[in-house]
Formats: sequence, C-alpha cells, structure tokens
Amino acid sequence: MADIRLQRVYGSDVAAPGTRVLVDRVWPRGVKKDDLRLDHWLRELGPSDELRKWFGHRPERWPEFQRRYREELEEPSRRALLDQLVELARRGPLILLFGAADEDHNQAVVLRSVLEERLRA
Repeated sequence: MADIRLQRVYGSDVAAPGTRVLVDRVWPRGVKKDDLRLDHWLRELGPSDELRKWFGHRPERWPEFQRRYREELEEPSRRALLDQLVELARRGPLILLFGAADEDHNQAVVLRSVLEERLRA
C-alpha cells in the first residue's frame, strides 16, 4: 500500500520525506509559501466554497460532508487531479497538507481515503 500521510500546515515536521501537496482551496493564514516546502498546491481539489462554509468543521456534519465532498470529487476536472495524486503516491511517500485545526474531520482525511480506494482498485 502507498504511504499517504496527512500533515497540518501549522505542524513542525516540514522535514518529513515525501511529495508535499497542499489540498486546501484557500491559502492557510499566516503561513509563508517557503515555510511549507511545497511541491504542489492543488487548490481545485479542496471542497467548494459552499460545501466548506456549510460544513464549518462541525463534527455532527462530518458524515454528510464526506458524502457531498466525494460527489464533488467525481467531477471530471477533479478526477484528473486525483489521478495525479495517485501517480505521486505510487512513486513514493505523499504528504497531504491541510490547515484545519481538526485533524480528524477535514478534506485531507477524505482525500486519503479516496486515494487509498483508487490504489486498491
């Protein structure tokens, strides 16, 4: 199985080996681009503004957020970006960067799950 890790952009482990991809639609506040040592920013993979605002990182909305976000990821342009991430994951460790304070309920968690499913298929 591929090595897909999640890392909060406000964390301190910027030295971890792997391809570093920011998967937030909006640039994280107070973070300089150089500080992230970013390889890619796939902002189009982030949830739509409407979905992001509706979710508001409210855990009780997590199941519905996952369902709606997975629907958004089925759009052709997003599927092509998912294909890129699958290829990156096949080549070596992949680190999905996100800004959310809640490390268990955010789009990177859903993305990792979707990528793992696609890698198994």
